[in-house]
Amino acid sequence: EKVMKDLYKPLFINETPILFSDPETAEVIKYAANAFLATKITFINEVADLCEKVGANVQVVSKGIGLDNRIGSKFLHAGPGYGGSCFPKDTLALAKIGQDYDSPMRIVETVIDINDKRKKDMAQRVVNACNGDVKGKKIAILGVTFKPNTDDMRDAPSLDIIPALQQAGAIVCAYDPVGREVAESLLPHVKWEDSAYEVVKGADAICLITEWDIFRALDLDVVKNSMKSPIIVDLRNVYAKYDMIEKGFKYSGIGIKY
Repeated sequence: EKVMKDLYKPLFINETPILFSDPETAEVIKYAANAFLATKITFINEVADLCEKVGANVQVVSKGIGLDNRIGSKFLHAGPGYGGSCFPKDTLALAKIGQDYDSPMRIVETVIDINDKRKKDMAQRVVNACNGDVKGKKIAILGVTFKPNTDDMRDAPSLDIIPALQQAGAIVCAYDPVGREVAESLLPHVKWEDSAYEVVKGADAICLITEWDIFRALDLDVVKNSMKSPIIVDLRNVYAKYDMIEKGFKYSGIGIKY
């Protein structure tokens, strides 16, 4: 402990907390922390579904409950479900430890089930936005990595969404600023483009999966005019619903009544 305190002393001077524990406790801390954050994400995703049914706005709900310091505002952004390297792995690990030691983690097990189902269900939102049929239609995918600013494809929602759209008969074209090299082998039969403007040309609908900053700055008039039909399914609520409607898009977000 003395060695570690000395090593981290430059941080500790700034009141960075240092916690010492036995290995078992440290492992549970790691798994429990990520499982809790995954639970927050899954909770707000279910609240988003409720908001759509009752006519509420999940973005305002998130802000409202996030103002409570006991809850906090982070990890309350509704979307297509969590992915990446940590949350899927650590929730599964915590659930398995609970089973092995006859102390089931029922909440975590439910979170895993809900998140898996949610990612698969996202494709249906695109189908619904296209009047129930995407057969032979070009669907432009914006972003395939599990989050922006990485090429990480581990458990990315796109790995469920794109195959489901293809199975429904859609012609899927995609653009991701850095994810193509990793994604190509994982997502066969996808036509890749070199820019967002190229991928939306002639598209029957756009599905925004990853909230890269570059997608926030698109010239939406150019996007609309280059599409076959101005339909956008925004799985990250990057755009404002009424702004998109005003520009002539048929807009579908998450947790916002249409």
